Amino acid sequence: MSATDCNVVVLISGSGGNLQALIDSITHDGSPARIAAVISNRADAFGLERAKHAGIATQVLDHKQFEGREAFDAALVEAIDAFNPQLVVLAGFMRILTPGFVRHYVGRLLNIHPSLLPKYKGLHTHQRALDAGDSEHGCSVHFVSEELDGGPLVVQAVVPVQSDDSPTSLAQRVHQQEHVIYPLAVRWFAEGRLQLTAQGAMLDEQLLPSTGQLIRT
Repeated sequence: MSATDCNVVVLISGSGGNLQALIDSITHDGSPARIAAVISNRADAFGLERAKHAGIATQVLDHKQFEGREAFDAALVEAIDAFNPQLVVLAGFMRILTPGFVRHYVGRLLNIHPSLLPKYKGLHTHQRALDAGDSEHGCSVHFVSEELDGGPLVVQAVVPVQSDDSPTSLAQRVHQQEHVIYPLAVRWFAEGRLQLTAQGAMLDEQLLPSTGQLIRT
């Protein structure tokens, strides 16, 4: 790794679709981001196979082996910090993180969420958008704060809701945009263009709006 590379650790729990998008972006686009390791709380997460195929170190830390969230998160911090990351990326990591974990990585912890935050924090976002009759839906990359699915927004992709959409069809189009905006945000961070300040998220030394950068499809 050169002095200009940005070491990244990715946390996953499942198939690793966003992880693959990050791997592909780094491989083909010359991003200064370098994925040092992929860590999962589930040994059967397919994302581990994606990482191994790309020659990336992997580690499994089974949360069920720990006495509570604090013990697990303490072990997770130790595992992550062994790789000396400048950035930690949550890519379908299905664990609610303790405040201590979030504070440890403040300003260098990113998450992606399948809604136009602050709408629809939590689960079942596509069904909730359809139930509400929304004309637009999408996904958001944000810095992680102690509030669930909170924290300053970096970039959002807006997807039109079609009259015949099901949760599945809407989810497919949102996932496509996740694979665009997450590598973009990671690249901005790796290039030193994106940072979290006391005022909020800044891109190219300009304060981002409360919505983050909006990308319409």
